[in-house]
Amino acid sequence: MKKFEIYYTSDTHGKVLPVDYATGEKKACGLLNIASELQRKRDEEDSDILVMDGGDSLQGTPMIAYYLEHKDEFSVHPVAAAFNAMGLDFYTLGNHDFNFGYDVIRDYVRAMDGTLLMANVLDLRGEISHKKYVICTLKNGLRVGVTGVVTDYVNIWELPEHLTELRISDPIEAAGEMYKAMKAEGCDITVCIYHGGYEKDLVTHESLSDTRENVACEIAEKLKFDILLTGHQHMPVDGIELSGTWSVQPPANAEQYIHLEGEYEDNRLLCRSKLVATGEETAAKVAESIMPLEESVEKWLDKPVGEFDECIVPENKLEIALHGSKVAALFNQVQLESVAADISCTSIGNTEIGFKKQVSIRDIYAAYPFSNTSQVKEITLDVLKEALERCAQYLELDENGNPYISDVFMKPKIEHYNYDFYAGLDYAFDLRRPVGDRVVRLRMLDGTELVPGKKYRLVTSNYRATGTGGYEMIGNSKTVFSSADNVQDLLIEYVKKHPKLTLPENYKFEVIY
Repeated sequence: MKKFEIYYTSDTHGKVLPVDYATGEKKACGLLNIASELQRKRDEEDSDILVMDGGDSLQGTPMIAYYLEHKDEFSVHPVAAAFNAMGLDFYTLGNHDFNFGYDVIRDYVRAMDGTLLMANVLDLRGEISHKKYVICTLKNGLRVGVTGVVTDYVNIWELPEHLTELRISDPIEAAGEMYKAMKAEGCDITVCIYHGGYEKDLVTHESLSDTRENVACEIAEKLKFDILLTGHQHMPVDGIELSGTWSVQPPANAEQYIHLEGEYEDNRLLCRSKLVATGEETAAKVAESIMPLEESVEKWLDKPVGEFDECIVPENKLEIALHGSKVAALFNQVQLESVAADISCTSIGNTEIGFKKQVSIRDIYAAYPFSNTSQVKEITLDVLKEALERCAQYLELDENGNPYISDVFMKPKIEHYNYDFYAGLDYAFDLRRPVGDRVVRLRMLDGTELVPGKKYRLVTSNYRATGTGGYEMIGNSKTVFSSADNVQDLLIEYVKKHPKLTLPENYKFEVIY
């Protein structure tokens, strides 16, 4: 019997150090804490260990945002240094790793010791070192073939200028070709790292989406990999068999990772796996090398930039869905003042967000954690109503007539960020009516009726502008302006310009039930 182990992370989103940047406090998370644990395991165990990652590593924390703006001032790439400390063998790219363009990916890969696997990404410039697959022979003689693919929805989400020298193709076709090639070379075990998730409920097997954003179940069914390491959805899946393939997925932000153990005998593979909570100990030597960057980040984050007339207590998701959000009103006002638009829509992340009276850069990054830019879409009344009907689907009524957040937005992945708040409008939802027919009032904020067929300018994030999250009607509308400015930077500049902030009254909203 031949044994091996795989340690797998995904969607770590720039979490290098054990820090909660929203508070500045220490937290049991981060690649360097995982590195500390893996270094100890390698010292203690005499077994065949492979360390892999599923992407979305270059976006998500103020440290990474600051580093990318000031990288010439620092000698260490923080993410690469952390993965190298983990002993990362193989990794692929996630959709967010494309957010900053070709050169950022190239520089990241150059700083990495591990091998980048990207079977469905064509590098037209040829400067990103990678392989489509590898076959590694372990100490016990086991031949393990590994490939990596990313969801091709990058083509929909990403800014076109970031993909001028990269071509992303269908992940199933690419993974299938690699599977055949690896089997032809006589590997014993096949592994696919897929930055994408499950399109079916893992219990009921019901379809979760009509899109091709996630196709893990189809990969398992059609391609018959032995092991499928997934990501993107941030779902904790400690191990499940899909059509004979063993599949896992860790949650986001390096707070947990997967430990998979395999036993191979007589052409049969037995897998077991579990989620492991990230520990408290940090890989000290690498952390020390990153401290000049971290100290600069902390000073930058704590800079005060403005002050509200009154604090905004952290907003409960159900309450703001019923009554409106002060935080969303601020985000929308920033978008409306940054471009020429009639209407704005924004979403809020999965956590409850508020603001103290004194506002720092840290507060802004905590409130708006996305590296989004803004786009202006040309829409009609019909498009707007359809988009609002999607928003109205966020709430349902229980048997006693009390509203609650629909499972549509809560399973299999929590997606509060796919509920949009609008500014520039006076609108109302009636939850007693069927889904798709709940918008019972819709006019401009000043009471002017919207004219059928007339073109209106809607400013939204580049994420929503792709139509993702169930907003295909917005994605299909004409883009008339794209901003290169990060919304986080726009928020910082807005607060600086309005040092005494009064919350805008830029919407009227009612939920009837």
